[in-house]
Amino acid sequence: MLSNTGKLAGRTLFITGASRGIGKAIALKAALDGANIVVAAKTVDPHPKLSGTIFTAAKEIESVGGRALPCVVDVRDEGSVQQAVNDAVKQFGGIDIVINNASAISLTGTLETPMKKYDLMHQINTRGTYLVSKLCVPHLLKSPNPHILNISPPLNMNPRWFKNHIAYTMAKYGMSQCVLGMAEEFRDDGIACNALWPRTAIITAAMEMLGGSGVDKQCRKPEIMADAAYVIICKESKSFTGKFVIDDEILKTEGITDFDQYAVDPSSSLMPDFFLDEFDKYVENAKEFGATSKFLGSKLQEEDSPKTDSQVEKVFTKIEAFLSSELVDKTKAVYSFTLTGNDTGKWYLDLKNGSGACGRGDPPSTADATFAMSSENFFKMFTGSLKPTTAFMSGKIKISGDMSKAMKLETLMGKLKSKL
Repeated sequence: MLSNTGKLAGRTLFITGASRGIGKAIALKAALDGANIVVAAKTVDPHPKLSGTIFTAAKEIESVGGRALPCVVDVRDEGSVQQAVNDAVKQFGGIDIVINNASAISLTGTLETPMKKYDLMHQINTRGTYLVSKLCVPHLLKSPNPHILNISPPLNMNPRWFKNHIAYTMAKYGMSQCVLGMAEEFRDDGIACNALWPRTAIITAAMEMLGGSGVDKQCRKPEIMADAAYVIICKESKSFTGKFVIDDEILKTEGITDFDQYAVDPSSSLMPDFFLDEFDKYVENAKEFGATSKFLGSKLQEEDSPKTDSQVEKVFTKIEAFLSSELVDKTKAVYSFTLTGNDTGKWYLDLKNGSGACGRGDPPSTADATFAMSSENFFKMFTGSLKPTTAFMSGKIKISGDMSKAMKLETLMGKLKSKL
């Protein structure tokens, strides 16, 4: 891990979404220097599925040498943010660094995104970032080394990153546009404004919900983002601004060469994150990014597989043999598959009713998740030579509906792999 330098001692960081995940990891890293941390988040009471509140985070921060001020903040509400800013200045005398980490995500297409979800993402991601920055700037102007750091991606106009989840992409890019504009707007004032984004998926509560069981093994820990953020906010603000930084790239400049230390499971492959052009390179040359030979052999090889009707039929025959009330109780979802290519048609898998059912045509009840893909990729996905997450991110599969339920299919696919 990156060693602390003590440069943040006595500095005040205003971090949104700091009760868990990347936000909390950045807070703890700064706290090791003896920094003051404003834990600006909504979670006051323990969540049944998500660990951490503003109070438990504050306790952890203080246990490693920092000072903490837990503030109930909804970044959509100007009054809520202004109160937290006022309290921070009163408690610590000012604000030196802003980390815009709070974010909302829904990886859904245009027709599958309710306007309520659209509004939530734009209000938290884009508007929340703009609002928090705006209200903190008057205090940042008084700091000797002021920084705004947004956890957002490089601006990439490749249509791939828009076509499957345009609402989320627009909202996330709004955070990055704040970097683009504010870096120039406040350059002469000496306020740095930069963005930080991970090369690979980071294990957080959101990733666990999106990726399902076992996804953590394909992720890096939040500590890699914390170390990268620490490097950025310790730099001279007047000379380091307007940058779109990738976590492991900046750590390499600090002499970090062992990235296995950040992996949840160093022996497993790493799942690339969105918005980076090198995604295709990652898939084609995965070993470069820490994937094992086993991963290359079982997940990435594009071997020719039979493309006849019997192959899709065979998959559903095997699925039918696995159906049970127990599987239905664990899954509680109905899936619809729209296939193109040599075996064009519709199929369904009902893991919500009775002891389960599958077959050709539309499902007997509304599908919770719909998959659109070629029959060839369908077969590859269920036989293990094409990973669902990789296929989705590379555009080989289009998924609409409930993403968390869609990802539950991976468990069934794992069981089928040895049977086909």
